[in-house]
Amino acid sequence: MANGLVLIDKPQGITSFDVVAKVRKKLNTKKVGHAGTLDPMATGLMLVGVGQGTKLLNYLVGLDKQYVATIRLGMATVSDDAEGELVSRTDASSITEAQVDSEIANLRGVIDQIPSSVSAKKIDGKRAYDLVRQGVEVELKPKRVTISNFQRTSPLRFDAGFCDVDVVVDCSSGTYIRALARDIGDALGVGGHLIMLRRTRIGDYLVSDAQALESEMALTTIIDSVEKLMPVRKVTGAEEVDVYHGKPLELDSEQGVVALVRERLIAISSPKDGKLRSEVVFAKEAND
Repeated sequence: MANGLVLIDKPQGITSFDVVAKVRKKLNTKKVGHAGTLDPMATGLMLVGVGQGTKLLNYLVGLDKQYVATIRLGMATVSDDAEGELVSRTDASSITEAQVDSEIANLRGVIDQIPSSVSAKKIDGKRAYDLVRQGVEVELKPKRVTISNFQRTSPLRFDAGFCDVDVVVDCSSGTYIRALARDIGDALGVGGHLIMLRRTRIGDYLVSDAQALESEMALTTIIDSVEKLMPVRKVTGAEEVDVYHGKPLELDSEQGVVALVRERLIAISSPKDGKLRSEVVFAKEAND
């Protein structure tokens, strides 16, 4: 059975579920999952766990991310991206680079962001996007996110009353880039939405190392994957036996989550009650 991670460069026009289904079919295995969705309009890096590699997904989901995007000012949509219905249109031909740069600067740092109404957030057990499609007006609570870098990357482009802005964004997990487009447009009084989005980085994983969905699936091994995620602690043979019997290990430092390794990945553990306790244990064949 295949075990590890596959780095996929998702093409435009398909869902994240489509990507998982394709990998599942190509590798002839049912145990496949991903570490963060991309909308059908978006392209770029997806981390797909296969077999025992799915046990790493919880540690990948919260990694910071980088995106490149194009914001169109002068038009607002119901979804805050190009796939949504038109809400308003306002001439943005007088917008200046200084104005745009000022609003971008206002969104750097720790902010309370209101997600797009057409999002997967749940309200009373129902997805926000389902409620919007039913004609229900939704109000989502702000979520605190961190925008560590937000820059305009080229001169503004004007056409037919619109203003297009190319940007790069480094942010915490859970940030909505289309909400940034919406908020800049609202602040400038002309509306805004996203017309292009590409994820270029997740943690230390880069889209330049990803493969096309139609190519042969090349897996990154379990142990190579975990070494990019967290510190590694070498264990003895006796300690390995203890882990497989569910026993905690003695702490050798106050560090956080660590991978326990003895020629192969054995477990992922963290300090608790003065001991190093395993959160996830990997089958011996997981490293094959």
